[in-house]
Amino acid sequence: MKLTLKVWRQKDNKTKGKFESYQIEANEHMSFLEMIDVLNQELIEQKKDPVAFDHDCREGICGACSMVINGRPHGPNTGTTTCQLHMRFFREGDTITVEPWRAKGFPVIKDLVVDRTAFDRIIQAGGFISVNTGQAPDGNAIPIEQSAASSAMDAAACIGCGACVAACPNGAAMLFTAAKVAHLNRLPQGKVENQRRVQRMVAQMDKEGFGMCSNIGACEAECPKEIQLDVIAELNRSYLSSIFGSAV
Repeated sequence: MKLTLKVWRQKDNKTKGKFESYQIEANEHMSFLEMIDVLNQELIEQKKDPVAFDHDCREGICGACSMVINGRPHGPNTGTTTCQLHMRFFREGDTITVEPWRAKGFPVIKDLVVDRTAFDRIIQAGGFISVNTGQAPDGNAIPIEQSAASSAMDAAACIGCGACVAACPNGAAMLFTAAKVAHLNRLPQGKVENQRRVQRMVAQMDKEGFGMCSNIGACEAECPKEIQLDVIAELNRSYLSSIFGSAV
């Protein structure tokens, strides 16, 4: 299929970027990233600078393939990362617009690559369990209800791709932060540091320059792992409780 790509090109964070158009022929069985690979091969053969973009596992696990495709993070399909998006979901002659995440907390490095180390710093602020447990305990030594374990795993499914931030008109990182808090706080091992964790991670999130959550819900709609908004409500309750006491 013949397509027109309008790709955001930007040399670095200090240089003004712009869209550039390319004509490309793609196979419907290609993934979106494979189609970008084909474009880059053509650009290299023409002695031109290839499009810079992030990728790693290409299996929907790492969250690196951060692109806004036709105005939607990771493209038109729900519950799908860019690397899992295939060209069969586009039609002959389509014009596809590709741009990076747009958020203050994610400055552009080059073209479609953004700096997402702000997420790393939020995790470093409290997204861990520091209790010394010694040797690995027997799997049945700590009884955990199935519902608690399942809900913790649901929150832990977050891959930190940043689609929630890109989708939010405020550039908020609440869904990411809340998911990382929830998957630890829902387990007995994580409850010990609950209050300190939520305060530190929220403080770091604010420090990184992300916007305020206004419960629009775009983050939930665009999350490739379909993290639910209830983790944000849980984060708010935990934060208020850590500030004002268990009565909240």
